[in-house]
Amino acid sequence: MGTALVYHEDMTAARLLWDDPECEIECPERLTTALECLQQQGLEQRCLRLAAREASEAELGLVHSPEYVALLRGTQALGTRELQALSKQYDAVYLHPVRALADPPPSHTSGTCACSRPALPCAVPCWLPLQSTFHCARLAAGAALQLVDAVLTGAVRNGLALVRPPGHHSQRATANGFCVFNNVAIAAKHAQQQHGLRRVLIVDWDVHHGQGIQYIFEDDPSVLYFSWHRYEHGHFWPHLRESDADAVGRGRGLGFTVNLPWNQVGMGNADYVAAFLHVLLPLAFEFDPELVLVSAGFDSAIGDPEGQMLATPECFAHLTQLLQMLAGGRVCAVLEGGYHLESLSQSVCMTVRALLGDPALPLSGPMEPQGSALESLQRVRAAQAPHWVSLQQQGAAPVLSPGTPCPEGRPSPLPPGEPEFKAAVTQAADALSVLLEQLHLHPTPPIRVAAALTVPDAGRALPLGVLCEEGSLPREEAQAWARPRETLAQDEALAALGKVLYLLDRILDGQVSSGMAATPAPAAAATLDVAVRYGLSHGAQRLLCVAVGQLDRPPDLTDDGRNLWLNIGGKEATAPSMFHVSVPLPVTTGGFLSCALALVLPLAYSFQPDLVLVALGLAHGLRDPQAALLAALLRGPAGGRVLALVDEESTPQLATVLASVLNGEAPPSLGPFSMATPEDTQALMYLRPRLEPRWKMLQRLLECCDLAA
Repeated sequence: MGTALVYHEDMTAARLLWDDPECEIECPERLTTALECLQQQGLEQRCLRLAAREASEAELGLVHSPEYVALLRGTQALGTRELQALSKQYDAVYLHPVRALADPPPSHTSGTCACSRPALPCAVPCWLPLQSTFHCARLAAGAALQLVDAVLTGAVRNGLALVRPPGHHSQRATANGFCVFNNVAIAAKHAQQQHGLRRVLIVDWDVHHGQGIQYIFEDDPSVLYFSWHRYEHGHFWPHLRESDADAVGRGRGLGFTVNLPWNQVGMGNADYVAAFLHVLLPLAFEFDPELVLVSAGFDSAIGDPEGQMLATPECFAHLTQLLQMLAGGRVCAVLEGGYHLESLSQSVCMTVRALLGDPALPLSGPMEPQGSALESLQRVRAAQAPHWVSLQQQGAAPVLSPGTPCPEGRPSPLPPGEPEFKAAVTQAADALSVLLEQLHLHPTPPIRVAAALTVPDAGRALPLGVLCEEGSLPREEAQAWARPRETLAQDEALAALGKVLYLLDRILDGQVSSGMAATPAPAAAATLDVAVRYGLSHGAQRLLCVAVGQLDRPPDLTDDGRNLWLNIGGKEATAPSMFHVSVPLPVTTGGFLSCALALVLPLAYSFQPDLVLVALGLAHGLRDPQAALLAALLRGPAGGRVLALVDEESTPQLATVLASVLNGEAPPSLGPFSMATPEDTQALMYLRPRLEPRWKMLQRLLECCDLAA
């Protein structure tokens, strides 16, 4: 199973043919530049390339009215002036006419291409009678359908549909905001009707509110729709009161519409990740979707004139990786907006890298959410708390007062001559330059995952693509690191230590991305101690250790800011500090998810480690799916550099599933959601206020008095 890339060059045919400054940014170069970038980085070649097909009118009718589909079909008979007049009836829409490139040769009948393979370029000049907006929009919807079919039939694991026109503003009977047919909404309905899905998650990270999707599913509890969007208390397009946080759906769909309004521009990586950790993922895990559809608009990336946000392209790799924790990794991304060509192209490439399973580049910049972002998070959590157990167990505050009413009119984007615009362009250029330098300095390691195992023939159970590492540190060197730890004196323990340190070397020098190693149970704590010290002395600047079970932190490990020790289910720290955190082992699914999303990951993203050690001690207490999810989540903060240490007596299934998730596969389902126990909730509520002053990604809620001010 791989990653699909769905595309058709005909979608580049539609172009604005009259003067309209508002619409001119939606141009064919959005697709061609993104595709060229995928080709230059060798990503297209790694995907299964699918040529998009047209959606049938019956498929369009899953969402749109027959009258609207007929109206769009009729545009094929209109000329440019008539289409310009029709376009003015909609908000920010243009329609392209049929364009005959040459007289139809005798072999072609009217309205139909007689070529045997019409999706491919003809050898002779060919009459193209369907290069209209109607044709392009049907291809865009059809591309989303093809992608969903490929994923749900198991032909691929996930994929991206590179399409235009976009879709998320389109409504049942109207075009809107460059959008003609609602590609993602049609795909969701298709997944339900043709594949029998009962729960679909739609994540809309475009910078504009996808009101079209919201209207279509606002009373439907089988579709959970999440959208963040530039809102500015209603001053940003589309100026809808129902874009605010307290618009949560209606009827049976109450709680299944989740709006996260950004009330300031300049939201960056920390704000986007915080939104996922503190709002989207808790709800998504409780919802337990069977498919994730992404309205992948990259006008929310740095440099875009519409969004004016600061999230760098690699952030979208992190967001994609987090979504792959859901629905068995069945993620279908469909392009929406994105109007800064280089930022769009690099963001598309980062998304495809994540879909392919490559480790994400570490996030740049300080990981501290802005006050305005925290206020928005608080508002949406408060509005959604009555509908979701996962928020109730985290103590969401009462629902807040409504936002500012929405004004009329659409403000113009910043003109190119304004100092703010020039500063944004410069900042985007600098960020993209840093990204390209990172790609050059930190290429994808030739080996994604290697496993150092002590049990003979254990490598036969490893997943395809995982290397069984046979190398070991020289015995004398391993002995030097083992002294004076008595539990490492035995030959078996010393041999295992040599394998661990050799694998750690391979991770630190960039030959291997992630690793998994087995250790004898009596030597587990000593091996972990040595691995921490070895990593810090061999290139790791910041090392995060997540120890599960009875694996105590060495008492002489200093709080010098280079290591952060998080113990889950072990003894409470005798001298707790900002760099030594202990939390009880959660006993329910909800408790485990709260621990992972509200403590472990915020700590990890705040610390920004360049190496993570995940150690599972004897009788650690985690079920295999929980251990796999923990390891998979920690790939993001460290740019994929994770070494998992397990007891050699652990089940073969645990070794297999850990190797799989470190290799980019989706973790297995956690099973039915169950609420956290009061003890687990109290433990987290006790820890968070004490840790927030240092670890800013733990900030989730503002006091009501702060919000009122």
